[in-house]
Amino acid sequence: MSLTVDLYNYQGEKQEKKVKLPAEFFGQEVNDALLAQAVRVYLANQRRAFPKAKTRAEVNGSGRKIYSQKGTGRARHGDRQAPIFVGGGKAHGPKGVKIRLNLPKKMKKKALATALSQKANEGRIKMVTDIEKMTPKTKKAEELLQKINLTAQKVGVVMAKEEKEKVGRAFRNLAGVKVLLPDMLNPYLVLEKEALLFTTASLAVLGGKPAKKSKEKAKKPVEK
Repeated sequence: MSLTVDLYNYQGEKQEKKVKLPAEFFGQEVNDALLAQAVRVYLANQRRAFPKAKTRAEVNGSGRKIYSQKGTGRARHGDRQAPIFVGGGKAHGPKGVKIRLNLPKKMKKKALATALSQKANEGRIKMVTDIEKMTPKTKKAEELLQKINLTAQKVGVVMAKEEKEKVGRAFRNLAGVKVLLPDMLNPYLVLEKEALLFTTASLAVLGGKPAKKSKEKAKKPVEK
């Protein structure tokens, strides 16, 4: 398995230099069972609607005793919210409790590396450099994807935070394209996309290196 990929600039021109992907994330053996488990946990935690039935204490209505306790020959009742009455509360209904599934941190990291390695094996990882120099226009973003053959696919563009703030909006209107930060990546998003376009800065952040900050000129102290 080759971990080197072609490098393009923000204008879509292929560079002579190639980029070596970190084996920690892109050179792992594919584990289908772990991927299936990670995707199941992710999708289960996306559920928002959980059934909830009101108890007799939660049903709206008067708490007045509906008739006398004794002397009527009928069963004793305190109010109309009893479960046996139409419109009353539910005796043992669903509680609406959201059950969250979790994966240990090591398994999450391993599952992400497995998903990225699978994409690398299939040759669906692309690299671009100096993308922050691109004019933040959708037309320019579309031209870039066309030149590197990523137009007819669902593409995830992984950028560093500073790059997303500068040019991320240029990709938002393109169909099938989603802009991602390195810390947003998870196995489901990786497998959902047909290809991933990484910037060199985002690859460094994924590997745990801090993003480069722009150098500011030191101000000279004002002489009094």
